[in-house]
Amino acid sequence: MRKIGAVLVFVLLCEAVGIISTPFTIAAIPTWYATLNKPFFSPPNWIFGPVWTLLYAMMGVSAYLIWEKGWKNRKVRVALYFFIAQLFFNFLWSLLFFGLRSPLLGLIDIIVLWFAILFTMLQFSKSSKPASYLLIPYLLWVMFATLLNFSILILNAKV
Repeated sequence: MRKIGAVLVFVLLCEAVGIISTPFTIAAIPTWYATLNKPFFSPPNWIFGPVWTLLYAMMGVSAYLIWEKGWKNRKVRVALYFFIAQLFFNFLWSLLFFGLRSPLLGLIDIIVLWFAILFTMLQFSKSSKPASYLLIPYLLWVMFATLLNFSILILNAKV
C-alpha cells in the first residue's frame, strides 16, 4: 500500500506541472492560437489533454522507479535532478509559447526540453531500464511537438 501511495505522489507531482501550465494554454487557444496558421498534421486541440495526462502519469511512474532505488545513491539523485530540470523546461514551454505567444521562444525551449528528456533517460537507464523506457513516448511526443512548433513558427513568420 505504501508503494502505491508513493507512486501516486510522483504521478500527481508530474500532473501538477500540466495543471499549473494550463491557464496559459487555455487563455490563448480560443484567441491567439486559433488565429495561427498550422500545418496539415496539426492534431485537433482536444487530443493534447489526454495525451499529456497519460505522458505525465508515465513520467511519474518512471521517476518513482528511480526514487525507489534510494535517495542516498548518487546516481539516483543525479537522475532525479535531470528529471526535475526537464519538468521545468516542460512547464516553461507553455509559458513561452502560449503565455508570451512566442513560437520562437517556445521552439528554443522545446529543443532544450528534448535534450533534457534524452539526458534524463540516459541517467535513468543507469538505475532502471524500465524507468528509462517509460519516457520513450514522452520523447517521441516532444519530437512531434518540436516539429509542430517549428512549422507554426515558419507558417506565421512575418515576411
